[in-house]
Amino acid sequence: MAVLHLNDENFRKEVVESKKPCLVDFWAEWCGPCKRVGPVVDELAVEYKGKFRIAKLNVEEGQRTAQFYGVMSIPTLLFFEDGKVTEQIIGVVGKEELKAKIEEHL
Repeated sequence: MAVLHLNDENFRKEVVESKKPCLVDFWAEWCGPCKRVGPVVDELAVEYKGKFRIAKLNVEEGQRTAQFYGVMSIPTLLFFEDGKVTEQIIGVVGKEELKAKIEEHL
């Protein structure tokens, strides 16, 4: 699997300090809409492997990080470049729309 799994301990190293742009999916097991977005994120992680970092942070395991970035609703997708949030998507998004957003950030 190409998707990177994050938690409070590895978030800084894997996302904030990354030289590549990143997309982070903030999600939870119990979240219905997250279950619709998750497979799309997984597919895109394989498609963009080596070009664009795609990761997931379970908010149950990364509460400090989710709180730091003001994640109030899930799924929330945050795009990062040079360690800073450049764009946010809240809610369910389709594969083509998400793919277009990734292309904008490449």
